[in-house]
Amino acid sequence: MLRIAARAAAPAAALIAMLAVPAPGAVAAAPGNPICARIGQGLMASAGARMFCFGAQRSGVAPNVTGAPPPAAFGTNVNAADPREDVTPSGVRAFGQSETSIAASGQYVVEAWNDATGLFAPCPSPLHKEERTGFAVSGDAGASFVDLGGVPNDCRTGLRLLGDPGVEAWHTPGAGDVFYITSLYNQNDGTGRSFLALNACQAGGGAAAPRLACSQPIKIAQSTQCDESEFFCSFLDKPFLAIDRARGRLYVSYTEFGLTTATASGEIELAACDIGTAAGATGPAGGTPRRPVCRPGAVPRPYATIARGAACQQTGAYPAVDPGTGDVYVAWEFNVGSNFVGPDVCLSQPTRNVVAHVAHRCLVLAAASPCRSFARARVGIVSMAAALIPGYTRSPMNDFPRIAVARSARTVTIVWNDARAHPLGDILMQSYALGSLARVQRRPVRVNADVGGAHFLPALRTPNGQGRLPISWYSRSSPNTAVTDVRAALDVDPRATAPPASSTLVTTGPSDWNSVSSDIVPNFGDYTDNYAITAPSPFVFRDYVAWSDGRLGVPQPFSAGLSIG
Repeated sequence: MLRIAARAAAPAAALIAMLAVPAPGAVAAAPGNPICARIGQGLMASAGARMFCFGAQRSGVAPNVTGAPPPAAFGTNVNAADPREDVTPSGVRAFGQSETSIAASGQYVVEAWNDATGLFAPCPSPLHKEERTGFAVSGDAGASFVDLGGVPNDCRTGLRLLGDPGVEAWHTPGAGDVFYITSLYNQNDGTGRSFLALNACQAGGGAAAPRLACSQPIKIAQSTQCDESEFFCSFLDKPFLAIDRARGRLYVSYTEFGLTTATASGEIELAACDIGTAAGATGPAGGTPRRPVCRPGAVPRPYATIARGAACQQTGAYPAVDPGTGDVYVAWEFNVGSNFVGPDVCLSQPTRNVVAHVAHRCLVLAAASPCRSFARARVGIVSMAAALIPGYTRSPMNDFPRIAVARSARTVTIVWNDARAHPLGDILMQSYALGSLARVQRRPVRVNADVGGAHFLPALRTPNGQGRLPISWYSRSSPNTAVTDVRAALDVDPRATAPPASSTLVTTGPSDWNSVSSDIVPNFGDYTDNYAITAPSPFVFRDYVAWSDGRLGVPQPFSAGLSIG
């Protein structure tokens, strides 16, 4: 077990160290890995990275419900998982499905999540239960889901899908509805190179019997640094993806935590894949919707380095695509975690959320982008990193920006949780002009209509058909409670200079996170998600909101489909 607490000099560092060390009985999955040794000493790593490093980390109390209640019990909310599936071949029940991502295409919806069953299931197990990326499919526009277990992978290679999922969807005349799922992809013993993987999944079966036919994992990025023995390597973390439908490109942003002093606090990187043409034919690098070609001629270096290493930690990258130009915008947080536990230079560095503009000319289909520097915009934030959120089983909290391009408004917008007005956060929005990154608002705008309480972990990905933004987040009516709902502002003008008049309650029942049992830290993840599309009925827009819900006494991947616009 890592003795991080004994080495923490400051009280804040000791607090993080205490929360980072595996709980009693936890089995370390990657003993001796130098990246794991830095978690809790200013390094903010994901829930997937913590599972990789520490195995199971238990928190909470015994669950109050063990079976799956009928769907009607949730009203318009749907549990994408089936708790009956979360049992290993030996009969051990796992507790924890969190950190959700969702995407939709026509009548099909796919949700993916971190799945604690993979912490205990042997290789191989039925339904790929040994994989820590779980997923489900809906064929009736999110009204019900089929839990498919773990995302397919031949675990006998030694490589496992280790969670931190992102989901994206694409419809083409030739290929139909295809979903892409990204995951961490590493040796289960913590050695060797770290990878990111992409599974391409074909949806079918309709409402009565929805199914996904998925490829084996496709490597899209790998460690660029290893020690002399190549026993331990740099770690790739927090992949998230965006699609350029007009040009048949898929982009994945992520953080690489390196082994050198210059890269240890994280570099923001980008991967690129050819997924064919808009008609579903073969693309310029040989990719098709169901057989992507990612980073042709891959070598151990990233396709593009968006932000090089600095003394202060940077992570939490998310991408968005301008459908008109094919430009990519990447947003991330600079100086998170290191802003209150050091090193000393970071204690006086402003914490910022950053947006970089990657012009389409930089996005050629080659082993690496020809561009090495990118225009940036920065907004100062008041970080919640030192907050201990009641019922949330990890400190620090993150302030990661979520990002969307609204082409009709000619804006790229980020949202994040910010403590400048209220200690436990508001959801703030800042928009920039496409191309120039000039600020649209003089100062960030609050998105939550109510004040006080707590607001954190917002989601934003795609605008509706009218260029308005659906934004969702965890919400609490009081800062002195762990009782949590999800709320959304479904029709936000990215050029607005004042908060919306109201928000929509998404959850049909709250979660008391002080009464939830989890084998994963943090218990309800680093992020939530939403995804706006034109619904199967003409001229109807829907926003699919995904979050980790605790009302069963164990974290579950819930969703709701809401009409917008």
